Amino acid sequence: MTPLTRRLQVVDSSQEVYVLQVAFATTDREYVNQHFGSARAFAIYGVNEQSAQLLSVCEFTDLDQGADDKLHARIEAVAECGAVYCRACGASAVRQLLTRGIQPVRVTDEGPINELIAALQEELRQGPSTWLANAIRSQGRGRGRFDSMEAEGWDE
Repeated sequence: MTPLTRRLQVVDSSQEVYVLQVAFATTDREYVNQHFGSARAFAIYGVNEQSAQLLSVCEFTDLDQGADDKLHARIEAVAECGAVYCRACGASAVRQLLTRGIQPVRVTDEGPINELIAALQEELRQGPSTWLANAIRSQGRGRGRFDSMEAEGWDE
């Protein structure tokens, strides 16, 4: 049995362009409240400066799965994301995520997803930090004002 039990995609007819896809390790789709390696689900959002939308939810069951299988399934589930927000992330998972261009972001308290998205959008409006600029660039979605991040010193 595969550890990814189901992936729910949101069907939307809008032509919205998202600068970044971001995953949140969550049990309730409201708060970041899961460790990356044992997350029961990821809510994946498309985010730009003005809007955000839930794109998909990946849910897992880990019956009879080894630690490597669980980790691999979770990394594959967030493969299109530039960042993943979680309560904690082990060293092996951090290395594997960073190798794939995905920035793990540790949330110390159960952070409300809507507030984390709002903070991310504010950072996009003000000018992204180095990790965020790199995440956008690695996804190849840096459009408009983000096209010149490298020239503006975001290449640190």
